[in-house]
Amino acid sequence: MKKIIYPGTFDPITNGHLDIAERASKLFDELIFVVANNPDKNPLFNVQERMEMISRSTGHLSNIKVVSTKNLTVDYARDNSALAIIRGLRHVSDFEYEFQMAMMNYNMAPEITTIFMMPSEKYVHLNSSVLKDIAKLKGDISEYVPGHVLEQLQSKLNS
Repeated sequence: MKKIIYPGTFDPITNGHLDIAERASKLFDELIFVVANNPDKNPLFNVQERMEMISRSTGHLSNIKVVSTKNLTVDYARDNSALAIIRGLRHVSDFEYEFQMAMMNYNMAPEITTIFMMPSEKYVHLNSSVLKDIAKLKGDISEYVPGHVLEQLQSKLNS
């Protein structure tokens, strides 16, 4: 079985994340979202909430699995027999960081390939942090996140 992992914070998941996941899921037998459990990032949503949002957003895709880990992404990939790690690149500026991470992962596990994928043009500007900032100021982000994610975001920000 060909597996790919899609690691990230996903705080919250956006239509850009989903665009990449849907396209990558067509190339592999299984795509595993690996939700980062990194309290240093101070996420708005806890890990369970983020996992539930991803599961609900990807319910129409039969080959998606959602997990979390506190371990290194590359270790999770190796331990779960993943062939590759998918990373989204929105801008050229993303590449420098992602390239460094890909090279470090390669040095730690040369059998695991990093694949870079650009989101569709209509999502290239999306960023979870920016969307949260817009939502905090009551801006309309409805075209950038699934409806249930928008509801959870508004509920969280208004509580």
